[in-house]
Amino acid sequence: MPRADKLLLLDTASLYFRAFYGVPDKVTAPDGSPINAVRGLLDIIAKLVTLYEPTHVVACWDDDWRPQWRVDLIPSYKSHRVVEVVPAGPDVEEVPDPLEAQIPLIRETLRLLGIPIIGVAEHEADDVIGTLATHATMPVDIVTGDRDLFQLVDDDRDVRVIYTARGMSNLEIVTDAVVVAKYGVLPSQYADFATMRGDASDGLPGVTGVGEKTAATLLQAHADLDGIRAAAAAGEGMSAGVRAKILAATDYLDVAPTVVAVAPDLDIEAPGDALRPLDPAEVDAATAVAERWNLGSSMTRAITAIAGIDRQG
Repeated sequence: MPRADKLLLLDTASLYFRAFYGVPDKVTAPDGSPINAVRGLLDIIAKLVTLYEPTHVVACWDDDWRPQWRVDLIPSYKSHRVVEVVPAGPDVEEVPDPLEAQIPLIRETLRLLGIPIIGVAEHEADDVIGTLATHATMPVDIVTGDRDLFQLVDDDRDVRVIYTARGMSNLEIVTDAVVVAKYGVLPSQYADFATMRGDASDGLPGVTGVGEKTAATLLQAHADLDGIRAAAAAGEGMSAGVRAKILAATDYLDVAPTVVAVAPDLDIEAPGDALRPLDPAEVDAATAVAERWNLGSSMTRAITAIAGIDRQG
């Protein structure tokens, strides 16, 4: 029977960082150049395509990992990861030099495999993922190590997160029930939950004194952040101490939801073509690059996995 349509969205930077730290740096090209992230990413793609059997795959890209419009709202946003401020463009992120050197080859290998790369100026990969997942006409699997994307999980629309935080050998499929069990909130409430909890890894301070348990309790009682703020303003439905914390965070809560929410409506045309097995000339081109850079069996596994996508198989 033909394989049912399914879209696999890759949080590409999340995956190539994982690959870089997961594959020994002694893995190099013949000229000594580092290629551990490239090989690791190829192996990740081969595993994901084999396990989850997508028909469409998109490598979502950070055209701007720290958009200025988010920084304007919360100046601390990802500030601890900035190594160089660029007034006329995206700031430079702290990326190990041996990984930075591999990014052009990562893009080239994705192109050779027929996997489109989609990024949007002044937006992060999360925003690309948010838009593609929101408007998809088929089931969606989002592959990421970023909890913020739990806000997109939606059983009714068959949108899941394949969560990589515990490693590629221990992937977790995140559905509505998983989010509720972990955090006590629905995926549709997760962005508000994350706003209140904060996230040091993204430079989001959260509401001082409100942790995960209190944030979940408030959302269970008041549905969303607007309801919580209205209750705090009215002096109803929460203790005096919690009310004071919510009211003290007014300036933060005015802007943080815009920073935390992924963009659902970017001007993106989703790729219409399904991923397909490479033809002999394409296999030869990919193999030549693999031989030049010592990508070896990693490229072979990716080509073989994609060959299995044959929708008539």
